[in-house]
Amino acid sequence: MLDLDLNTLWIILAMGVVTLITRSFFLFSDRPWTLPHWAQRGLQYAPIAALAAVVVPEIVTTQGALVGTWQDARLFAAVAGAGWFVWRRGVLGTIVVGMAVYLPLRIGLGW
Repeated sequence: MLDLDLNTLWIILAMGVVTLITRSFFLFSDRPWTLPHWAQRGLQYAPIAALAAVVVPEIVTTQGALVGTWQDARLFAAVAGAGWFVWRRGVLGTIVVGMAVYLPLRIGLGW
C-alpha cells in the first residue's frame, strides 16, 4: 500500500484546492470581463513563442550542447522545411519536405 504521512496528504489537498481556485477564477465574477488590449496582443504571439521554445533547442542541441558539426540531418531538414513554408505556406508540405530531407540523411548517411 501507499505509505502517506499526514504532511504529504495535506500538501496534496492544498495543491488541489489551489489548482481548483486558479482554474475556476473566471467563474467567480457575475459580469463579463476582457483582457486589456496589450495582453490580447501579447497572447497572439504566445503559440509561436512556445513552439520556438520547444523546436529550436531540439534542432540545434545534442545532449545539451550545441551541435558541433554541419553534418547533422536536423539542420538540413529544418532549413528545407522552413524554405517550403516560406514558398508555399503549407504545414503538411513543410512536414513532408523536412522528413524527406531528414530521413535519407539520417538513415542513408548516418548523420
